[in-house]
Amino acid sequence: MRHRVKGRNLSRTASHRKATLRALATSLLKHKKIKTTVAKAKELRVFVEPIITKAKENSVHARRLIASDIQDKDVVKELFNEIVPKIGDRPGGYTRIVKLGNRVGDAADMAIIELVDYNALLAKKEKKENVKKAKTKAAKAEVEDAKVIEETAKTEMNPDNSQETKAEDYSSAEGEADTPAEKK
Repeated sequence: MRHRVKGRNLSRTASHRKATLRALATSLLKHKKIKTTVAKAKELRVFVEPIITKAKENSVHARRLIASDIQDKDVVKELFNEIVPKIGDRPGGYTRIVKLGNRVGDAADMAIIELVDYNALLAKKEKKENVKKAKTKAAKAEVEDAKVIEETAKTEMNPDNSQETKAEDYSSAEGEADTPAEKK
């Protein structure tokens, strides 16, 4: 019987399980969305949501408590400065688990765990960046096209001169005479 048995041990010792959850929490807060197994995602939700709730206090004590679990200083700063202001007004439920199906190699149930409100904002931000990238790619392509058009226009205007200058360049580089009559 498993009466009052809480949580999943994920086939790990206590220290290994704690290290796994810390690493997953750091990745989730850093990337806002991660892909893992369903069991790890459900345990991660139980681990990371109290961290976000503590971060809403924004005190030195809360920072130190969170820094004991999240050992990447940049992620802790991002949590307090960016994530909490965006999703801090929620009373809870900061994460979402979306099941994906089975993994090909071992048929493990896979899922994506993501921060709820942050991903809508992240999608808008990515869309804007993609538009900017497309504009810059289009501008670069236009510049390259203009260069090709200029080169073709030059060669079309003086096709004989361009060939003669090439011949002169080759012969002068070798140190030979330009015309066959001068060679004799």
